[in-house]
Amino acid sequence: MLQIALILLVALTFSVVTTPLARRTALRTGVVAIPRVRDLHLAPVPLLGGTAIYGGFVVALLLFGDQRHIRELVAILLGATLISLFGLVDDRWGLRASIKLLGQLLAGGILILGGTQIWLFEQAWLNWAITLFWVVGITNALNLLDNMDGLSGGVATIAAAFFLLLAAMNEPRQVLVGAMAAALMGGCIGFLRYNLNPATIFMGDTGSLFIGFILAALGIKLRFLANTPVVTWMVPLAVLGLPILDTSLVFVSRLRRGRNPFTTPGKDHLSHRFVALGMSKREAVLTCYLIAGACGLVGIYLTQARMHEAYLVAGGLVAAGVAAIIWLERVVPGGERVSSA
Repeated sequence: MLQIALILLVALTFSVVTTPLARRTALRTGVVAIPRVRDLHLAPVPLLGGTAIYGGFVVALLLFGDQRHIRELVAILLGATLISLFGLVDDRWGLRASIKLLGQLLAGGILILGGTQIWLFEQAWLNWAITLFWVVGITNALNLLDNMDGLSGGVATIAAAFFLLLAAMNEPRQVLVGAMAAALMGGCIGFLRYNLNPATIFMGDTGSLFIGFILAALGIKLRFLANTPVVTWMVPLAVLGLPILDTSLVFVSRLRRGRNPFTTPGKDHLSHRFVALGMSKREAVLTCYLIAGACGLVGIYLTQARMHEAYLVAGGLVAAGVAAIIWLERVVPGGERVSSA
């Protein structure tokens, strides 16, 4: 417990101290987010906040991480570093979507080589394929979610908190999962000091790709020996239910409008729909936090439930998500309020 507390404290302190430095560096080098039509900020905002989250995570784990898991940890840190570098280049100069995808696949490949992969099938290539799909999917889900002050960092903090709790509840306790979750929590909490509305700095792709990658790795590493692999995989899907819901909503909405879901930006995310329904930006973000917390509680319940109960609850969560997408598409399609006239 002391180890976990130290990791969280070091990551938080590092992030709190270095985020202002990252802000000044971004302003000096011109790495700023210029307002576009789809953006909610009205003035240029410095990027590079993700470097503080990344730095806090790495420093905390290098100082207090468990050396028994060094091979897996090194692979995760290498993959995270690679994906953060791709994000940094994208923040500064911009990258094509195909190049960013290549970086994510390479980072996922490093995870697999380090022993962090999904084990569901007898065929190795199927396990590799689904591992890469999961890594790319969750990484991009957090990247897409980064569309409002404090949203992506806050949701990542909540998800990491549940991963930490699940790691502590499991027997034997999963030290690596707990340590990584604590480091991510600390880094994000320190950054949120400057990113909550009104934000003075954004995490940029450097941060959103990084936290998505780490959350994907946490989902893979989390294990429940008493349950079947299918039930085990319901848990991280539930914990990450909010970003999965947001990405699903965006994909469905853009495909219905005949637009490319990968390259078409817009105010069609869950948070944008909440604002269109009359919420303030802060209320929209808080609502997303509450949904993320509810999803995390479902994840905890799944670990304690009998198998048939787990399937029933997981099915109910999926049904609720589908119903939410259908309702939002009818009431606020593409983020625009439908007139009652």
